[in-house]
Amino acid sequence: MSARDRILGKLRAAPVQTPVEPDVAGYYARHTLHTPLLARLQHFSLMMRAVHTELIFTRADSWPQALAQRAAQAGWQHVLLAPNTVHGARAAQALQGLATPPQLKAYDRPIDDWKAELFNEVDAAFTTTRAGIAETGTLIVWPDAHEPRAMSLVPPVHIALFDASRLYENFYQAISQEGWANGLPTNSLLISGPSKTADIQQTLAYGAHGPRELIVLVVTPDDIDLAELEAAQ
Repeated sequence: MSARDRILGKLRAAPVQTPVEPDVAGYYARHTLHTPLLARLQHFSLMMRAVHTELIFTRADSWPQALAQRAAQAGWQHVLLAPNTVHGARAAQALQGLATPPQLKAYDRPIDDWKAELFNEVDAAFTTTRAGIAETGTLIVWPDAHEPRAMSLVPPVHIALFDASRLYENFYQAISQEGWANGLPTNSLLISGPSKTADIQQTLAYGAHGPRELIVLVVTPDDIDLAELEAAQ
């Protein structure tokens, strides 16, 4: 009998063991904090601002004005958005009301038809988000036909509209309550700040592989005091 046959014989004679699946749900049931939304928002803010993310706390009826004010401050000349969505139409209306409105662009063509324009002319892109994770200070973005992946990747500034009522404690709670098991898009993005790298001489640089600025419009429920939220930073 060869060495190969002896080894294979031992493997075949070994008792079959059924792997024990970890109790993931039980683990997170014991370790998820279930803190109030205010505390989650404070931690989310702390984590995101630690990596140079700009947060603007606003309300459901006033976020378009907050966006327009920020656009005027920055002097963006070309803004990419999805005008056929509800949030995109509201953003477009607010931006067009500025004294010097930016030129609005829509992602309505194959990328090869306007690649140079997208990469060289668009100053900022505005998209919505699906949810957020307080533990890590993360936005969840699900690109679709109206807001393709390139909108949050190519322009140097990404403005994200985030509904704070969909801020979860951790990733497990997010995927459970958002029903990820029922279906996923082609891309599901977890964004925890502007693009950055330290590959070259360990020098931290922003914007190397994506937007160098991330601005989050945090739509906050009316029962949370915005001043209290900001004061806790």
